[in-house]
Amino acid sequence: MPPDSSPSTPAVSRRGLTIAGVSALIIGVVVVIFGITTRKVADAKLQEWTEKQAVPVVATAPPDTRGKKTTFSLPGRLEAYIQAQMFARVSGYVKRWDADIGAAVKAGQLLAEIDAPDLDQQIMQAEANLASAKANSVLSDATLKRGQSLITTFAISQQDLDQRAADASNKQGLVRAAQANLDRLRVLEQYKRVVAPFDGLVTARTTDIGALINAGSGGGPALFVVSETSKLRVYVNVPQNYVPSIPVGTKAQIAVPEYPGRTFPATVEASAQSVDAASNTVRMQLVVDNSRNELMTGDFTNVTFELPHPEIAINVPASALIFNQSGLHVAIVGGDGRIVLREVTITRDLGNEVEIGSGIVADDPVVINPPDGIASGDKVRVAGAPGKPGEPETAEAK
Repeated sequence: MPPDSSPSTPAVSRRGLTIAGVSALIIGVVVVIFGITTRKVADAKLQEWTEKQAVPVVATAPPDTRGKKTTFSLPGRLEAYIQAQMFARVSGYVKRWDADIGAAVKAGQLLAEIDAPDLDQQIMQAEANLASAKANSVLSDATLKRGQSLITTFAISQQDLDQRAADASNKQGLVRAAQANLDRLRVLEQYKRVVAPFDGLVTARTTDIGALINAGSGGGPALFVVSETSKLRVYVNVPQNYVPSIPVGTKAQIAVPEYPGRTFPATVEASAQSVDAASNTVRMQLVVDNSRNELMTGDFTNVTFELPHPEIAINVPASALIFNQSGLHVAIVGGDGRIVLREVTITRDLGNEVEIGSGIVADDPVVINPPDGIASGDKVRVAGAPGKPGEPETAEAK
């Protein structure tokens, strides 16, 4: 071994160790710096993602501009177009009746006959009174004529003649009074026959043979009820705000429980033109053709009206409406991705949708389901807007 080889070995080893230590230190510093930088970048990305997630996501859609056909239904009751309650004009007992409920009758057809013995006796008495009055009148006339022939010979005084003339006139008045009373009783006698006033159906009978009858309408129920059912009336109470949309002549459809799934056409014939203060409704009358006798008087019915509608309208979902202390609003998304609240008015309530009268136009991006507490100027993101995969972008005006 050369004599100088041993002293150089420690120096070489010491230099290598120094280089290795410096390299390790540099690597360590680089690792630490890289870790810190990576952590800061991750924190920044996390903060940016958190801020983006804090911006609410909303769904928007332009308003539907098609005019909607709308209907609304109201309860009603069918009634006969003409209905008469038949009461007796004379007192007595029911002698016979010829028409039961459901019977079709013609005008003038006999429904019942009343036995009125009291009326018969009154007629006999009136006839006797008339005969007596006529006899007295004849005698007075003869006495007057005799006096007129004697006055020329001064056999009687003028005063006696005047008395005979007054007596004859009085007797003639008594004859006319007796005749009028007899005529009245004979007119009443005709009411012993209860007849149908018009063509129709007997819808009620509340009497029977032998029943005691009191004259007039205050002594009990009607003997018969006759209804003309070839057409029927329907009365409905229409809410005040719908009245201008239902003028006379408006067509409607009615449905009754006994014919499920079937409707009958009806027409508005008259309006009360007066608002009921208790219910804020207007009573309207409709007419239904019932020439086939399929419908019944007194029947409950559901009346459906079709309201007029414009060809072009602005309709938004009912969920888009925002009610707050400043009124009724709809939220739209502006070009800067911020909310703008527009005050609106409603023309018609269509159920799931409402027709807007003013406040928005057809191309406004309306927020369909606005979050609670949303206000003008709030930043939002539109669901489904183009952006990076898996990350919605801030909305732009459509």
